[in-house]
Amino acid sequence: MAGNSFGTLFKLTTFGESHGEAIGGIIDGCPAGVELDLDLVERDMQRRRPGQSSIVTQRKEPDTVQFFSGIFEGRTTGTPIGFHIVNTNQKSKDYGHIKDSYRPSHADYTYDQKYGVRDYRGGGRSSARETASRVAAGAIAKQVLKNIKINAFVDSVGDIHMDTPYQELDFDNIESNDVRCPDSVFAEKMITRIKEIRKEGDTIGGTVMCVLQNVPVGLGEPVFDKLHADLGKAMLSINAVKGFEYGSGFDGARMKGSDHNDLFNKDGSTKTNMSGGIQGGISNGMDIYFRVAFKPVATIMQNQPTIDKEGNETEMQGKGRHDPCVVPRAVPIVEAMAALVLADYLLINKTSKL
Repeated sequence: MAGNSFGTLFKLTTFGESHGEAIGGIIDGCPAGVELDLDLVERDMQRRRPGQSSIVTQRKEPDTVQFFSGIFEGRTTGTPIGFHIVNTNQKSKDYGHIKDSYRPSHADYTYDQKYGVRDYRGGGRSSARETASRVAAGAIAKQVLKNIKINAFVDSVGDIHMDTPYQELDFDNIESNDVRCPDSVFAEKMITRIKEIRKEGDTIGGTVMCVLQNVPVGLGEPVFDKLHADLGKAMLSINAVKGFEYGSGFDGARMKGSDHNDLFNKDGSTKTNMSGGIQGGISNGMDIYFRVAFKPVATIMQNQPTIDKEGNETEMQGKGRHDPCVVPRAVPIVEAMAALVLADYLLINKTSKL
């Protein structure tokens, strides 16, 4: 199977399945001498883990990361950093009913057609359980980035959209509620909506916004390896993501150039930031901000028609423990993938000139 690695110089390769013994990864290319705070790794793992509140899946996993290599006396050694996360709370019997059938809007059919074999227990390799490894690696990448600040938060659930500009938000409030929205008024509305949806046996989507601050000028390449292109690829590789926009995004398509252009200040900064901190594929030193759209979770607790492996029509109902809305747990995943991209480009940028 191809496609298990991400990055060029700072590279992550992940392994494992949702209901296997463990998941994990290898980080290659992390520079030597980075002082690590493993408590920060644990903090991000706890932000992603299942069972953390009443509005997420109730699968109980401690998601403790065990590092095997690449770290000595609290510092990176420059060698590959190997780690794993043991799966402790699998309930594979919850998936017996889909052994020979395909769940609508899941990877079941495409996986089976491509490989001719699939681990139907929780989706196997295609499960969002894999993202725990990304969060562990992203927590390491954040510490490589040092002064760069990465803050993601939920800014919409269904048709409930927070309308406060990110510049007016206090990012310290992101973790103050279960939905990870820094505006307490909108947070309560979102939580209420998710609980309503769960009672209906249904699911709902939403968006996560991410703001990258103190990013130096010069990250990214002007042709194929544009910084926003790799941020987009990183976000679109996350399970359930349906869209990515940065800066003015799709709103920019409705504007005139005279309104959209970011005029310069004398120090090279810009008076506005419609560009979202990236121009010509290269960071310009302004805040990078983008939004990631997540679909409703495909498994719903309602009967749905489907087909089996032989093409026969059948019916199934979702079973097991699933998120009614994925966005609260997606916040640390978005941050992790952004950190991996920036760490990679920070190292690549050191080769751009002598």
